[in-house]
Amino acid sequence: MTYLLLHGGAGPGSMRPFADLLAGRAIVPTHPGFDGTPRPADLNSIRDLALFYNEMLEEDTTVIGNSIGGWIAAEMASLGSPRLVRAVLVNAVGLDVPDHPVTDVRTLAPAELAALSFHDPALMAADPSRRGPDVAALAAYTGMRMTDPTLRDRLKTVSLPVRVVWGESDGIVSPAYGRAYADAIPGAEFTLLPRAGHLPQLEAPERLPSAI
Repeated sequence: MTYLLLHGGAGPGSMRPFADLLAGRAIVPTHPGFDGTPRPADLNSIRDLALFYNEMLEEDTTVIGNSIGGWIAAEMASLGSPRLVRAVLVNAVGLDVPDHPVTDVRTLAPAELAALSFHDPALMAADPSRRGPDVAALAAYTGMRMTDPTLRDRLKTVSLPVRVVWGESDGIVSPAYGRAYADAIPGAEFTLLPRAGHLPQLEAPERLPSAI
């Protein structure tokens, strides 16, 4: 199996260690504009990125996306590429759920962000090389609006298998938001992952493969 691993605002480094745990070929791209990479002018929305990645698929692929990567994966699923066989949304954003809004991270100090992102912030804070969210790149694709009111209608057309996985301790997007995401996609299954927050691939990498 080929896996396409799509990162969130934390960048591709937040997905690369998890790639080594998957049984198959894992591709971990950097979204254009992240980590100082150039971004073509015609790539300026999450749906643009979904179209871009769908066009790049050369073989049957499972897409696994975290945070905005999950949003991209959801858009890819709604587009229905014949090469996309399954989608896994890990603590994804993008869906408008008025009762459970996405936390605005722009003004948070690193310690505040860690407290919302991880089940055990003290453990995860040990890596000084881990970067915070790439706000400029996020803004280019989302305008820092982490939801799209039109996404829900597109999700109704999804026909491939989808699993929604959620870290139980996520303070950025709550488990209730995750359940609403699964409910919006026909046939989607929801898995709650204990002792994990917004980035299960970093905090619980050994447990995430079985969850998906």
